[in-house]
Amino acid sequence: MSGFFAARPPDRTGLAMFLNAGDPPLPVLADVVRMLDDRRVDCLELAVPFPDSVTDGPVNRRSAARALADGVGLDDVVDFLARIRPQLAHLRIALLADWSHTVRPLSLPDFVGRVADSGADGLLLHGLPPRLRTGYRRAVRAAGLPVVATCYAASTAEVKTEAARYASAYLYLVAHYGRSGGVPTTSRRELADAVAALRQTGTVPIAVGFGIRTRADIAAVRDLGADAAVVGSAGVSRIEHALAAQADVVEELHAFVRSLIPLSTRSAHQAGDTP
Repeated sequence: MSGFFAARPPDRTGLAMFLNAGDPPLPVLADVVRMLDDRRVDCLELAVPFPDSVTDGPVNRRSAARALADGVGLDDVVDFLARIRPQLAHLRIALLADWSHTVRPLSLPDFVGRVADSGADGLLLHGLPPRLRTGYRRAVRAAGLPVVATCYAASTAEVKTEAARYASAYLYLVAHYGRSGGVPTTSRRELADAVAALRQTGTVPIAVGFGIRTRADIAAVRDLGADAAVVGSAGVSRIEHALAAQADVVEELHAFVRSLIPLSTRSAHQAGDTP
């Protein structure tokens, strides 16, 4: 059984956040990650930056471009994970990597082994060609590395079944086709039906993403029957704003996280905070 989203209070929807490694720069990102852990955010989807993502909107693309301009690559990211992961009490980290940009130059077993050795809690591999799926599944099983699988609400029943069957960390249900940051086009009924269908095959938590920006959006995800919400470009845009204004990135993102997580579900030592 997956440990993702398992330690949250029973009355709270799990929360995952997406960030590109290197945006903000890695020394600042370390402080951001520790803040997310302190705030009891459940999961960080941390991407090895890659260019020209077809599923990302302009905010996330600019974020990746900033990280790439600073020269951040796989070596930097796995070293960062190895340093930061032992410091975390609650937050789990799922590494996101693009097959074409990051993994293709390596062998799958070598890449998966490096990710597992870094201490990552899970792996989401973007753009993996279907012909390589069997080898990928063999490699992650051998390394004992949990897998984040993805599908769309509008995916065929076959695709949903395959994703639910092979997910061992959590299943990321993308709310709609298009790019991150876009306006959702899938109805609540379609999403609820997709969650119910995935429950019939899979046993890992289901996280819904794309278009999640507010506490109300997160509550709506719980009403769909999902376990967690994934916040992407809404958080990344806060980082972009802080960098442009030469403001404190950690404080800017901290304020955003406080707006997402109800005060009643935060840890006791934070009870004096205000939402």
